[in-house]
Amino acid sequence: MEQKTEFEKVILVGCQTDEEDQQFGYSMEELGSLTETAKGKVVATLTQKRDRIHSATYIGKGKVEELTALQDELEADLIIFNDELSPSQVRNLTANVNAKIIDRTQLILDIFAQRARSKEGKLQVELAQLQYLLPRLSGQGTQLSRLGGGIGTRGPGETKLESDRRHIRNRVNEIKNQLSVIVQHRDRYRERRKKNKAFQIAIVGYTNAGKSTLFNRLTEADSYEENQLFATLDPMTRKLILPSGFSTLLTDTVGFIQDLPTTLIAAFRSTLEEVKEADLILHVVDSGSPDYYQHEQTVNQLLADLENEKIPQLTVYNKKDIKHPDFVPVASTKSIQISAFEEQDRVKLKSMIEETVLEMMRYYHVEVPSTEGKLLAQLKNDTILRELFFHEEKQIYVCKGYYFENHHIAGQLNKYTV
Repeated sequence: MEQKTEFEKVILVGCQTDEEDQQFGYSMEELGSLTETAKGKVVATLTQKRDRIHSATYIGKGKVEELTALQDELEADLIIFNDELSPSQVRNLTANVNAKIIDRTQLILDIFAQRARSKEGKLQVELAQLQYLLPRLSGQGTQLSRLGGGIGTRGPGETKLESDRRHIRNRVNEIKNQLSVIVQHRDRYRERRKKNKAFQIAIVGYTNAGKSTLFNRLTEADSYEENQLFATLDPMTRKLILPSGFSTLLTDTVGFIQDLPTTLIAAFRSTLEEVKEADLILHVVDSGSPDYYQHEQTVNQLLADLENEKIPQLTVYNKKDIKHPDFVPVASTKSIQISAFEEQDRVKLKSMIEETVLEMMRYYHVEVPSTEGKLLAQLKNDTILRELFFHEEKQIYVCKGYYFENHHIAGQLNKYTV
């Protein structure tokens, strides 16, 4: 098999309208990181300050000429724009520049396509790509139309453009049907977890904040971890045992990103539903990133959009070993600073999770007959047991601890409450 060619040569183009210089700089840096993740090599960056984006070509006429000259000189294969381009902008730019042109949304979709592992992930990416492509088909000019004048073309013919659109719409419907089956299966699985009253924790955070690294270290799982954007695409759930022995379920989720394309938010809604069902959210923030504050705000905003802001949240400032010099924790929720690689830090985090869980529970003090072995085992697994000793004279176990009121164990506890 032929070896795949090296990295494509890429020119990045950004237009700064109302952002601050620093913010715009971070955004362009992130575009560079996304390009590297997609196996591209940035050979030049072209930026322009304008009151507003140029409606026809995104950047002004002079900059388009500069871009054309730069592309010729560097022989770049690809030009990536830092915003979503309209179909007409793509058409006008393609007419002027002799290289493939894509925008930030297409770049993210391409990375997602590389990263998708599960059937659901692959379908969701394809759906997002098709929904992105559909309004842009008309931007591809007359070469798509095969209706001309003359014999055999009159009457109810169908242009190539219309047939392409029809194929895409059919495929979109097909994918939506397949996804709804997967979503139903996931819902049933979720219902089962709910019925078993498992305490659910979801890890969320900006892409590359270290969620999978933390997830793997806390649960001893093998979720894909890499110092890249969007290393994880498919949610994974594993058991996490807290210091007291109490079992919880921990779910690793897809990374969030600034200006996440709307087609992607819609496509990944079912994946993000995992967050909706959580009893506690662990919001992981990369404290080594110069843009950590913006990242934190972006995730909080997306959680609010998904109506998840009411779920209790614990902010985990990760990568404290490479903390940014200007870093200051700003979370309005409980927070902790850790390095996911430090065992001591992970122990502290587990204790903090347990404290947070305790705040949602009720205290119990029961005396259980020694014949009730099954109930004792349940107390160890389904409640946080703080004290347990055997009373010789009475032949009973005295148990003190905390439980969830809505758990089915509550009824049994009431029988033996002191």
